[in-house]
Amino acid sequence: MTDSVQSIETLAKRFFDAIEAGDIAAMRASLADDAAIWHNTDELIVTPDQTAQTLTGMVARITDIHYADRRLTAFPGGFVQQHVLTGKRRHDGVAVRLPCAIVCRVDGGLITRLDEYFDSAHVATFRKFATS
Repeated sequence: MTDSVQSIETLAKRFFDAIEAGDIAAMRASLADDAAIWHNTDELIVTPDQTAQTLTGMVARITDIHYADRRLTAFPGGFVQQHVLTGKRRHDGVAVRLPCAIVCRVDGGLITRLDEYFDSAHVATFRKFATS
């Protein structure tokens, strides 16, 4: 059975809302166990568990996480979302922002492939006080 466009939109919203709320378990539940997550900055494919670990670190370092200016387009088999991830670094209170585009494949109600495109200079502001 093919996922409906409406169910794909619901999945996308649930995925990003979970990250905003710091609910990494709910975010992880939106990904297929064998999902491939790729970032343009290192061109490596990581696992859902590695992604959950990265996002756990982000929510530990960044407060007031918000996906601003969400522009979601869902279609049979996936979705594309552009947004600006914003927040404040806990260490020094500096506001951070990360313009981004995400392209996802969806099958069986889960994200099976996520390709993330962002400017590495913006990522450095998010990771400034990261220990790993």
